[in-house]
Amino acid sequence: MDERGAGAQPVALPAYVIEVGDGPLDRPARDSVGGWPFLDDGQEWPACFCGEKLALLFQLDVPADLGPFGGDHLLVFHCRAHNDASEPEYAGGRLVPRYWDAPQSPYPGPFWRILLQRQATLPAAEAEPSVCALPLTLRSFADTPSPRGIGAQTFKLGGTPSWAQDPESHTCACGADLQYLCQVPEGMDFAVRPGLPEQPYSVRADTYGMFLGNEVYLMACPAHCDPAAVWPVNQN
Repeated sequence: MDERGAGAQPVALPAYVIEVGDGPLDRPARDSVGGWPFLDDGQEWPACFCGEKLALLFQLDVPADLGPFGGDHLLVFHCRAHNDASEPEYAGGRLVPRYWDAPQSPYPGPFWRILLQRQATLPAAEAEPSVCALPLTLRSFADTPSPRGIGAQTFKLGGTPSWAQDPESHTCACGADLQYLCQVPEGMDFAVRPGLPEQPYSVRADTYGMFLGNEVYLMACPAHCDPAAVWPVNQN
């Protein structure tokens, strides 16, 4: 039997739509597509199981009113060379220890890394080399759920997820129930610089996507047991 269930859902957080700007970034910004990642001291740029440095798709500061995640810095990395759906592994009713490093069938390790950090004060010396750097803007909005309890299907922080299938709940290896934080809409892609190799299963040759273009719901550990304790739920 699947150990994942709908479970009791937490009270919805305030909602912010995430808007992608048009003008390219030529300097570090904490809210960006691509750009210069703001990583905690001692946190290296994440790499895929294949050894290739992961592409920074986007990063942003989480507003202070978003519950246990207020004040965190969220960074989402994904491999250019590997593009698949995520599948959780469970043990004893919880995600396996260090599930962010667990094998992702058919691969021996993860092809993504999602970080929530609190000591990220300085940008990396080098910018993300593949993804075109663009500014992000967060705008508060009323994410009023539908009669079915479905929120807006958009790029957003907080609010109510627009579950494409049944709602999912997951328990972190530390015992805390993961809480929904961010939604990336189905088919969202990120423009890349000319002349780069095409990402497998991407929509276009000049963009990168994440998790085969599925709708992605980032579920994070409210106990902050590890900066990487975030699970990307995929649905379509």
